[in-house]
Amino acid sequence: MEHAGPLSGIRVIDLTAMVMGPYCTQIMADMGAEVIKIEPPAGDNTRYISVGPERGMSGVFVNVNRGKRSVVLDLRTDRDKAALRELVTAGDVFIHSMRGAAIERLGFGYAEVAALNPAIVYTNCYGYGRRGRDADRTAYDDTIQAECGLPYVQQRLTGDAGYVGTIMADKIGGLTALYATTMALFHRERTGEGQEVEVAMFETMAAFMLVEHANGALFQPPLGGAAYPRAVTPNRRPYRTADGYISALVYNDKQWTAFVEAVQPAWAGTEFATLEQRAARIDTVYARLAETFAGRTTGEWLELLRALDIPVAPVRSLDDLFDNPHLLDTGFFETVDTPNGPVRFPGPPTWFSRTPGRVAGPAPRLGADTEEVVGRVRAGGDCDTVSRKQAADTDGRVRG
Repeated sequence: MEHAGPLSGIRVIDLTAMVMGPYCTQIMADMGAEVIKIEPPAGDNTRYISVGPERGMSGVFVNVNRGKRSVVLDLRTDRDKAALRELVTAGDVFIHSMRGAAIERLGFGYAEVAALNPAIVYTNCYGYGRRGRDADRTAYDDTIQAECGLPYVQQRLTGDAGYVGTIMADKIGGLTALYATTMALFHRERTGEGQEVEVAMFETMAAFMLVEHANGALFQPPLGGAAYPRAVTPNRRPYRTADGYISALVYNDKQWTAFVEAVQPAWAGTEFATLEQRAARIDTVYARLAETFAGRTTGEWLELLRALDIPVAPVRSLDDLFDNPHLLDTGFFETVDTPNGPVRFPGPPTWFSRTPGRVAGPAPRLGADTEEVVGRVRAGGDCDTVSRKQAADTDGRVRG
């Protein structure tokens, strides 16, 4: 049965690797697109970077490439270049994560691809945009975190320059590539025009970090440095309780008044009465709250603050997410049968009333679909008639 998500009927020719591009196209697959993942003979390096049930099927790869079809093409050969050109003619999106000079050398720059298929949406996923002096520099998540100021704000917060504990630049870059590509598809739907799209990790993360951190630096002349004080104040951290840790944000005036009336901390004077006053003394506020939270258990604080409608949460581990009652209520996890046994995926976080997304199927073994997809093209068949075998094979999934 064909997956009828909001991108059903869209075919994506995916030349991305690692995480940024594959995360973008993973979401497209979950939303109904047919994603044909083009891999070199050695495969996407992410196949080999973490544990998995067999070599070439690491956990990271399996998650960000689920529901795709793997076609191995050696683009150093004329024969495989010709096969890719045939695939391009029947594609809606062409997306790659090679450096600009490399994709041009292969003969699949935008001009060449658009000549084959003028309506195609062509998305470049780069480390740095081509219009700047750093175009074509190698980039990875760690170096882009450093470029965009993440270790700097971590140093402001903790005293030590450090990366955040997730590949944030890759994933935010992937989400940006997703919205940029779908916006271009929306434009094509209205006008029939294809176009070239460029998404660079550095520019993406600079925009992301400056949402709040631009702050006083926005104005001319500047009214202060580029940092949002509340986010980087050293006492902004989970609060230690009598038996663990808790996250709580006593933020607006209604919440503050309710907290002070219920807890009656001796230090809560008139100088902290309004949000504006607290914002000007935010590190002191956090320090005083830390002293107060140490006096009760996590459970006691959860009960009290939830009763007062103050945002509060226990500090959970990543493993805890797999048994989180709220996520289980929503059917967030989807278990899919694969050749290596059941895999429990985190499903799409979005919900659609008419065209819901879902995990489109298992990740493919390297080259699993080459013969079917490329064989039909080389035989002169219509690429549109290639079966959606993966979707049909995984229709017996279970939720939860």
